[in-house]
Formats: sequence, structure tokens, C-alpha cells
Amino acid sequence: MKIVPKILATKIGQQAEQQALAYLEKQGLKLVTQNYHSRRGEIDLIMEQSNTLVFIEVRYRKSIKYGSALESINSQKQMRIIHTAQHYLQQHPSKHAAYRFDVVAINPSNINWVKDAFQLS
Repeated sequence: MKIVPKILATKIGQQAEQQALAYLEKQGLKLVTQNYHSRRGEIDLIMEQSNTLVFIEVRYRKSIKYGSALESINSQKQMRIIHTAQHYLQQHPSKHAAYRFDVVAINPSNINWVKDAFQLS
């Protein structure tokens, strides 16, 4: 197994986030903030669509050898995103009527945008 140096992985991740951002903006979403951190985790993109605040996880996979980008978002990762979203909402009271959790899965050949990929359960 080839190990990718952290600095290269970070650069690839940033490029994937920029690609996802450009794609979502073309779909009509507006950026609120990028790379929001709390002590529990990070949310790659926070955007708005109509009256909905959208918390977006961006995942990139060069190949599916070790699983797809969507498969990499397990229940632990979902909970970290949910807790970080709750922190964001506490720090930034929202005028939005609703919110949802989306995933943008990117591989070299396509972008897959999954709306409402998971929910607070």
C-alpha cells in the first residue's frame, strides 16, 4: 500500500473542496463558510440553498480499491459532522427554516452530489 504524504493529501483535499464548491455554486447554492472547525470535527462547506442551510462533507477517492468515497462516511464521521453542525448553529443562530447534511463524492471521472445523505437520528 502506497502512503500519501500528509501535505500532498491536504492539497488533494483542498482541490476536491474547490471542485465541489464550484460545482455546487453552479447548481445555485451560496457559500456561507468553508472549513468550519469545532473541537469535535470539521465541516468542509456550509452553504445555503433557498431557505435551507446545507452542511456538506466532501470526499475524494482516486479509486474504489479501498471503498468508495460515499462508503468512507461511516456513522462515527456522521456524528462528528452532526456535532460540529450543532456547534455552528449555537454560535451562529440561523435564519434558515431547515438544514440538511449533503455529501459530495468525487473521483477522477465524476462528481456525485447526494442531498440529505444522512440525518440527525
